[in-house]
Amino acid sequence: MKAEVFLADDYRPADDEPFMNDKQTEYFRRKLLNWKSELMEDSRDTVAGMKDQTRNIPDVADRASEETDRSLELRTRDRQRKLVTKIDAALRRIDEGEYGYCEKTGEPISLKRLDARPIATMSLEAQERHERREKVHRDD
Repeated sequence: MKAEVFLADDYRPADDEPFMNDKQTEYFRRKLLNWKSELMEDSRDTVAGMKDQTRNIPDVADRASEETDRSLELRTRDRQRKLVTKIDAALRRIDEGEYGYCEKTGEPISLKRLDARPIATMSLEAQERHERREKVHRDD
């Protein structure tokens, strides 16, 4: 088992240190775990709130409004469920030593991109090429 890495509270990955060193890896692991924890807490709150809100509303307009709100909340939770799956995949990549490298080119993904989107699997350039190809095929 790996030794625990000490990270100062104000630590931010820097370009002048070796890419994906132990500190950077631990920084992103913690960032992903905190994000996942927040999403799971939101999900628990939603389930609890929906259990509390289940009631028979006689007014048709009020019932429709509540159903619309519930539908929106469920769509949001579904998006977050998919995001948790991506977070888990990123954590697996960290464990396997593949995190931070573009799955298309093998090149390092910029630290700024990873900090903004820690589940990124492609460099910005590879992602842009992918989206352009996707757009061309979608327009066919």
